[in-house]
Amino acid sequence: MKAARDGANVVVAAKTADPHPKLQGTIYTAAGAIEEAGGKALPLMLDIRDADAVEQAVKTAADHFGGIDICVNNASAINLSQSLEMEVKRFDLIQQINMRGTFLVSRACIPYLRASSNPHILALSPPLDMRADWFAQHYHTR
Repeated sequence: MKAARDGANVVVAAKTADPHPKLQGTIYTAAGAIEEAGGKALPLMLDIRDADAVEQAVKTAADHFGGIDICVNNASAINLSQSLEMEVKRFDLIQQINMRGTFLVSRACIPYLRASSNPHILALSPPLDMRADWFAQHYHTR
């Protein structure tokens, strides 16, 4: 919202176009909040696990706003199950979103970032605390 208040152009690329009972907001409500704060917004439906869709979304964003200066990787997934309780498909989903998705989005943005006078890539992640006592409760069996 700080960037929006500063007049930034923001692409809201996510899967949440319809209200979800457990998640607040959609790409459209986020875009509305950005514009209310003074920025310009472009909401785009995107599953960052789809390489072709990522390439197209980044091109659409760059064409719409005339380039890309900052890539913010904010999509993430987390599951706090113990290792033997976590399904392999859930582990795969976490890797596809957190690792592969971040790679795909960053990779697609790099050609546009190279044309920027002040390019940045910011990668956010789930709020993991690296303390042993935190991990002890979630990633092993007792």
